[in-house]
Amino acid sequence: MTLNNPSTDLFIPMTLGALSLANRIVMASLTRSRMGPDGVPNEMHARYYAQRASAGLIISEATNISAQARGYALTPGIWTEEQVAGWKLVTDAVHAAGGLIVCQLWHVGRFSHVDLQPDGMAPVAPSAIRAEGQTYTEIGMMDVSMPRALEISELPGIIEQYRHAAACAKRAGFDGVEVHSANSYLLDQFLRDSTNQRTDQYGGSIENRARLTLEVTAAVVEVWGHDRVGIRLSPVTPDAGNTPLDSQVMQTYGYLIEQLNRFQLAYMHFVEGATATSRVVPENVDLDALRARFKGPYIGNNNYDLELAVTRRAEGKVDAVAFGRPFIANPDLVHRLQNDAELAIAPRETYYGNGAKGYTDWPALAE
Repeated sequence: MTLNNPSTDLFIPMTLGALSLANRIVMASLTRSRMGPDGVPNEMHARYYAQRASAGLIISEATNISAQARGYALTPGIWTEEQVAGWKLVTDAVHAAGGLIVCQLWHVGRFSHVDLQPDGMAPVAPSAIRAEGQTYTEIGMMDVSMPRALEISELPGIIEQYRHAAACAKRAGFDGVEVHSANSYLLDQFLRDSTNQRTDQYGGSIENRARLTLEVTAAVVEVWGHDRVGIRLSPVTPDAGNTPLDSQVMQTYGYLIEQLNRFQLAYMHFVEGATATSRVVPENVDLDALRARFKGPYIGNNNYDLELAVTRRAEGKVDAVAFGRPFIANPDLVHRLQNDAELAIAPRETYYGNGAKGYTDWPALAE
């Protein structure tokens, strides 16, 4: 137990669906931009993840489900045989180190650039509404491109991309998958009325806007079984793209969560506030009330430190806690938290790119 918190159960085993975790500390998905153009992991990535295998569960960096899903250069994929083989190196290394790892399935939707898209095509989105900001391409930062609205005839193909990626993740040896329906990427773009102005059965009402996330979840559950599938939601984060929030956050995400309950998922992973910046939420939003509508295990995420994790666990507000950036410089984060040891701080310039430097060269405390 931690020296200061002998009563917390954060460091004892728990289960999330079919997953038996050694502790309640989860490594959140962290984009590190260290892949080649083919999105294939290698031995360096296997070493990075294995170093952090003492987390109760590792959620992989967001992983593109198709060539169309890409919104950033140097990010991994999970749709080709080469990518499956590369990820198998990672999952084998994590398992050899005693850890568990799930694959976060990602489609960025509108937050992309034509240079990142197959044949230089426009990125796809629920509606042709351009995101704000820049994304990282092979030649540096570029303004994101104007997207085109998906035809309704294309949506079964989008669902099939998720199904195929889920099957690839299974062959790659992952322990499960997480549906990335957060952070203003494709599924979240369909959810929010700020980015979805469709008039067909995927737009307009809350039920219609939630349809794609639910259909994708159903497809992934068919591949994996309900108890090895989690979902990530972020009701109030503006990024990526400085995306306006839905006009009825509580109603929209409340409906979605109620519908997700029928799947009996392994967990729901929630960004509590604005991703990586603030835990402040708008006055008309109560994230704990949304959390309470979910009938399964709940992972809280966003700017947690040990004190907040212990407190929210003691209050029954979380079942597990996801830490992101602290895992960059502290591969043995669980050990450090348990012993109230000082945490190393990774400078921002080590977050993305640079190869092994700032990636696999952080020492464990004993070293």
